[in-house]
Amino acid sequence: MLAPIAWRTPPRHYGPWEQFASLLTEGLVAAGHHVTLFATADSITTATLHATAPVGWSEDATIDAKVAECLHVASVFEHARAFDIIHNGFDFLPLTYSDLVTTPVVTTIHGFSSDRIIPVYERYDATTAYVSISDADRHPNLHYAATVHHGIAFEEFAIHPKPGEHLLFFGRIHPDKGTARAIEVARRCGRRLHIGGIIQDEQYFRDEVAPHIDGEQVRYLGAVEKSARAEVLGSAHALLHLIDFDEPFGYSVVEAMACGTPVVANSRGSMGELIVHGVTGFLVNDIDSAVAAVSAAGDLQRRTVAELAAERFTVATMIDKYVDVYRDVIGKRK
Repeated sequence: MLAPIAWRTPPRHYGPWEQFASLLTEGLVAAGHHVTLFATADSITTATLHATAPVGWSEDATIDAKVAECLHVASVFEHARAFDIIHNGFDFLPLTYSDLVTTPVVTTIHGFSSDRIIPVYERYDATTAYVSISDADRHPNLHYAATVHHGIAFEEFAIHPKPGEHLLFFGRIHPDKGTARAIEVARRCGRRLHIGGIIQDEQYFRDEVAPHIDGEQVRYLGAVEKSARAEVLGSAHALLHLIDFDEPFGYSVVEAMACGTPVVANSRGSMGELIVHGVTGFLVNDIDSAVAAVSAAGDLQRRTVAELAAERFTVATMIDKYVDVYRDVIGKRK
């Protein structure tokens, strides 16, 4: 299992790709599979851990990210003969090693950061197996072995006994994620807004977000630790996910629903696959419809929201689907 090394696996707060690698690795080990996790040396796992980087490069400014990543990826392929399959959760760079080994490679595509990386995926389309994390994120020029939605550890989430009246923004503070839109919706609804997440775009934060943070109507919680996610997500009246891009998945959306918290999301990307409109949340297209949805969210049954999420996004289901992919790929290679 090749995890990214921007953050520890599992991440302390932000790090969705590392979170995916951790949940999949631990689930495979629990199911009786022998797994070696290639991640940072401070990672926590029940699998065999192999590391070339001491910590994530996002957590240590002295580490050169490109150097660390090249050594990290190379180490997996140097040990390729020891494995039945290599699962690449690292993006496109490992694909350039894949034809140098006989071990089959499965790549989970976590979205495309730019159209400029598509040629790499096209180059290895016929010799590796791609898994999309939503049907919405499939590229028309590529072939896919399967679509597998992420699973989450539902035992870490629960319906909050006394949810509040405030709204929540939870994610990267970046124009793509719609932090400023969430502030505007909360203002128009007359509700407080809590903002949780790392600041990814400093200028956007300074210009569009920080001027509204007063500690009362708008509170900035910072990066939320894993242990606090259930409380932060579960205590809100609704999660505002007013994205301005076609998001491939959305951990916070599923985690909020696992707590019974309805989600009001712009109808883009994978949101239509994650949210059952009018049951677990609302798909909207503008500020006006988001404001109306916030009011309607109070009529949704939080237990139903949580139960439907638990039926659709379990780690066990994710594991079963990936094992099917592994067996199919190995069978075809033989």
